[in-house]
Amino acid sequence: MTHKRSVIAVAVIVLFGISLSVKAWAQEISSANPYSGDFWSRSTLTGDWGGVRNDLAKKGVTFDLSLTQVYQGILVGGKDELWKYSGRGDLTINVDTQKLGLWPGGFFTAEVEGNYNKSVNGKTGALMPVNSNQIYPIPASENLNLPALNFTQFLSPYFGVTLGKFATITSTSGDMNEFAHGKGDTQFMNLAFNFNPVIALTVPYSTLGAGAIVLPTKDPNEAIVSLMVLQTNGQASTSGFSDLNQNLLTFTGEGRVRTNFFGLTGHQLFGATISNKKFKSIDQNVRFIIENGALEDKKGSWNLYYNFDQYLYEPKKGSGQGIGIFGRFGASDGNPNLMHYFYSIGIGGKGVIPGRPLDSYGIGYYYMVISSPTLTGPFATRSALRDEQGFEAYYNIAVTPWMKLTPDLQVIRPAQKQVISLNTGGIPIVRTKSIETATVLGLRLQLVF
Repeated sequence: MTHKRSVIAVAVIVLFGISLSVKAWAQEISSANPYSGDFWSRSTLTGDWGGVRNDLAKKGVTFDLSLTQVYQGILVGGKDELWKYSGRGDLTINVDTQKLGLWPGGFFTAEVEGNYNKSVNGKTGALMPVNSNQIYPIPASENLNLPALNFTQFLSPYFGVTLGKFATITSTSGDMNEFAHGKGDTQFMNLAFNFNPVIALTVPYSTLGAGAIVLPTKDPNEAIVSLMVLQTNGQASTSGFSDLNQNLLTFTGEGRVRTNFFGLTGHQLFGATISNKKFKSIDQNVRFIIENGALEDKKGSWNLYYNFDQYLYEPKKGSGQGIGIFGRFGASDGNPNLMHYFYSIGIGGKGVIPGRPLDSYGIGYYYMVISSPTLTGPFATRSALRDEQGFEAYYNIAVTPWMKLTPDLQVIRPAQKQVISLNTGGIPIVRTKSIETATVLGLRLQLVF
């Protein structure tokens, strides 16, 4: 196992070194024909489909298809030292009704998504998955589902309404951040850097919803405000209509605005959610459980969240290239949401390295204050978790515009303190094992078709 780890580590270093020595092949992709170009320089592996794809794009119909594969292992610490290979495919279809020649202001979105094999997420002891690519559309199982099917209609250049099933991370602004966002397939792999985890209890990844979108300046890149009502119990594998009722709702509000501090591009985002659902309280009393035959509920949950990104170096304003910083902060009620406070901070970059205009990279740190679940019995109160913190560094190597290879390193002190097991052979013996800081190494390959 030690030799295997060494070989993988050397391979990652060699690939990284080779990538930095490759001559730049970047070229401007034509906005008129975005899928055209030769095999090495075009934006997608399958190209323009003999011109059909470009023609459809001009008519407002686009197909975004990708496959992301991850080989990742726990080198030391966690619950177990092991390696896992997994992958996720994603197809998103977008239709612009105005470009299609129907009516102005209408936008349809449909997304089909599936994952396969297993990840090391359950073996680190951490609340935050170290491979968030593998938790969509449903974690810990091989599945293929429809997480998004929705329609948005703008009634004016400033205001629109939206309805349907949403993949909430990618809907509207979705806790968007220039350097730390997504599903673990393009930037950071750890969930803590892709969106604010205090939201997770009240906002499912895939759920039914309806809402309004406000564009104060007509341009969504300048400012966008969204107000949504979502089903709190939503899942990618269900339609959501069977348990849609007024006592299982989440109300969300979020606003994002572009800033111009020091003449450089940045963004500020504020949001809040509140749910009226009954959740299981994280604090339980043995007497209540015995007398009622169930765990105690707690009505409702709320959270507040904030994030920012700010370029510190931007060769050309608005180009999407440069180096900057990012950060997030979140707060919740602390019960039933056990993620009481959260913050992350880091550095991100896109391009600017000579000869590597399409590469991206990031370094980040997060800390989560945990309201540890407690069980109060006749003699003592026991807690199971501690505060969690972690570090991640990655480098996205653009082998071509449609192929990205990413070495990734994470060091996580997990929230779970120990593993408790029961030996039932002969005399029952309870065994405990402390869960130490986990060092996780990964290699990700994304192909855009």
